[in-house]
Amino acid sequence: MRMAIRKLLLGAVLFALWILLSGHFSAMLLSLGLFSSALGVWLASRMGLLDGEWTHAPKPFSLLKYAGWLAREIFISNLKVTRMILDPALPIRPVLFFAPASQQTDTGRVIFANSITLTPGTISVDISGSGHQILVHALHADLAWESQDSEMDARVTALGV
Repeated sequence: MRMAIRKLLLGAVLFALWILLSGHFSAMLLSLGLFSSALGVWLASRMGLLDGEWTHAPKPFSLLKYAGWLAREIFISNLKVTRMILDPALPIRPVLFFAPASQQTDTGRVIFANSITLTPGTISVDISGSGHQILVHALHADLAWESQDSEMDARVTALGV
């Protein structure tokens, strides 16, 4: 019974996203959206993705709050990277550093690694075998952060995923 509810919920979310992104309501596009959503649910079920960490889904308000904070960080980082690129001296000094990952689930680590990559000037390169550190490439040392001062890590962990 729970699996059927999970499949219906995933299908509804995928179909709603299809409608939201397409913006067209012709019968053909709606039927293609329904087919694509059903195919996505079937593939997720075959891959065993519906069995795992659904109990760790973040609360919608927390997720929206985090998305707003991340958008602000992306904007600020974008300004920093733009200033570096437009500077005639081009002060780009790439660094690699380890960012602590205090998330306990794979979903949390993926959200954290993707958040790092979404932020201009930084890219997640690798997640350590234990999952407690993420190797990050930054364009400049100013874009790196100290291991004990990772606000992004704390915010993703606070999502409860």
